[in-house]
Amino acid sequence: MDVSADQLQRAVEGQHGGKAVLMSAEPVKETFQGKTVWEGVVHVFDLEGHPKATRAYAWSSPIEGSDKRRFYAVLHLGGIRSPVDAVRAAIVAEQRAAVRKASATTEAETRRDADVRDILGMGRKK
Repeated sequence: MDVSADQLQRAVEGQHGGKAVLMSAEPVKETFQGKTVWEGVVHVFDLEGHPKATRAYAWSSPIEGSDKRRFYAVLHLGGIRSPVDAVRAAIVAEQRAAVRKASATTEAETRRDADVRDILGMGRKK
């Protein structure tokens, strides 16, 4: 299911403020090691009234295992200079978040395992 430009405009305005005006919609295909990691259309909006950015990029992707969609709205700032840059930045941010989540889960499991060992009298020797 595709989303409308109006839905993406609301996502940009809701996430970043200002007034978003659609300028174009550009196809993007991002690959990594020869495999497509994302393919779709990125909408380019001029952004009025934002304190730092004058442009934003927006798209939506299905959430795996769900009938819902995730909306992305990335500002044209720093190294983000094109729809491709915006998609790449979002992919990197998601990967970093997944690594942080996995790391936090591992730390929590380690603490839980230590607590269980303590409860069972198998804890650290003094």
